[in-house]
Amino acid sequence: MPNDVLIEHLKGQLTRLTESAGDLVFTLTENGEILHASQRAIGIIAPGAVLCGSMLIERVDTPDRAGLVSVMAQVIASGLHDRVNVRVHTSTGLHWFELELSAHPDLDGRTEVLVVGRNISGQQETKERLLHLATHDALTGLPNRALLSDRLRMAISHARRTGRGFTVLALDLDGFKKVNDALGYAAGDALLREAAGRLQKALRDNDTLARIGGDEFMVVLPGASHADEINPIARRMISAIQLPFEIEGQSLYLSTSVGAAIYPEHGDNEVRLLAHADTAMARAKETGRARCVIYSRATFSAPDHDVSMEAALFEAVRNGEFFLHYQPIVNAVTREIVGFEALMRWMHPELGLISPSQFIQMAESNGLINLLGAWVLKAACVQLKRLQEVAGRELYVSVNVSPRQFRNDQFLGLMEDALKLSGLHGRQLLLEITEGILMSDPAHAEALLLQIAARDVRIAIDDFGTGYSSLAYLKRFPISTLKIDRAFIKDLPQSVKDAAICNVVLSLAQHLNLTTVAEGVENEEQLQFLSHQGCSLIQGYHTGRPMMFDDAMDVLGAGAAELALP
Repeated sequence: MPNDVLIEHLKGQLTRLTESAGDLVFTLTENGEILHASQRAIGIIAPGAVLCGSMLIERVDTPDRAGLVSVMAQVIASGLHDRVNVRVHTSTGLHWFELELSAHPDLDGRTEVLVVGRNISGQQETKERLLHLATHDALTGLPNRALLSDRLRMAISHARRTGRGFTVLALDLDGFKKVNDALGYAAGDALLREAAGRLQKALRDNDTLARIGGDEFMVVLPGASHADEINPIARRMISAIQLPFEIEGQSLYLSTSVGAAIYPEHGDNEVRLLAHADTAMARAKETGRARCVIYSRATFSAPDHDVSMEAALFEAVRNGEFFLHYQPIVNAVTREIVGFEALMRWMHPELGLISPSQFIQMAESNGLINLLGAWVLKAACVQLKRLQEVAGRELYVSVNVSPRQFRNDQFLGLMEDALKLSGLHGRQLLLEITEGILMSDPAHAEALLLQIAARDVRIAIDDFGTGYSSLAYLKRFPISTLKIDRAFIKDLPQSVKDAAICNVVLSLAQHLNLTTVAEGVENEEQLQFLSHQGCSLIQGYHTGRPMMFDDAMDVLGAGAAELALP
């Protein structure tokens, strides 16, 4: 074959190889000027145009140019090949390409750079979609907890550099549970999407709104660190939620409660800020709802919100530092022990016995109360089984249920598990709830209490008379027991007002066929007065202090039908 024919043949093969090497193939000078472009590259970027003599970087999207220049310099200096992902302007728009660069000398010894690119727009879109799913809430499209954490770290870093603080808001939708119960989860999801859109419109462009679960949202307000900056934003959000929601042909009305924590005044890290914002939101709910409360060290109990104590609380759960005390509940006439109230206690290895007032509310706000409450239920039921075996007769155990436990969808299952594990009858378990639990969401409370009562488990209203004291719920809900708060007991029988209140409560309970338990009975005069007025059961230091399980076993094992009085 003649040389010129051979040369043309080789050129043809080289051209075919070049065209098939990738979507884009270029030969560049050291400075990035295009010496050669494949026909396929010309067709993709600018059909019919002459690319030779122009700069490749001009075809690359501006934010990606620095990356291309850097990789090209490294390839020329090292003689090794490397890759870079860039967006390239094409005849059909901006597309992602993976460019592989390699440097080699030409016939004259000058350095040329071979660039072979392939379109990776499909893979990049998939990657971005997966990244979005990992960092955003699927229902509302808002940032999720992971992205919120990232934004908070950025806000803290910026605040430290500039010396200007920012604010974290916590909010949820008051009454949202009723929508799910009445209309179903599809309606609830539609409402959440609408609420998210309204909240987003009430914020500034640089604010971050995140959904962290259920109807709970968090907001980061960069640069806002004073009440006069925070309150207008909070008011816009509250007003946006108070407008009626049109869901499935029905007008629904909700409100939102907002809590605020300011960096660095209320916390210098993510954990403190979120915890204090959540605490402030709880205070907003307690004091009327549809309002914003800014956290204050002066008015919020420090021990309840000590983050170091919270960390110790998590450690205590892992290390098994909790145990139960049992306070006897006795028949007001016979003084016989008929049951015990199970009281959770925490023994810290260094601080000793921690008061429940220091950790119960903290566990309620950070969610640990669900785990601790489930343990108390099971432990109390199992240990009561052993106590009544020693006593030789049936007893019952009374267990406190917190608001967060009561709202937990798994609560009913946990209660059933405790009864099944211990072998107790439902009537041997008394659940103590507060009046506030009933009134915060009556529809949910009624539905759950009816399911509980259907299993023969009894319900007691704790601290009766100190909360809402709505007589309507005594008729509406399946309540079996009223616990008269110690505030009405401590001055008996001398206090005429307290005596009158106790008489009314006891008379009401008798007419409604409810059992009554008087708490905080500390002397014989109080016991005699309550017994004569028809109080069913007595609980207090006079008839028995809270005791360890082994001590309760000893008392019952000694055959003490009545507790020895001091």
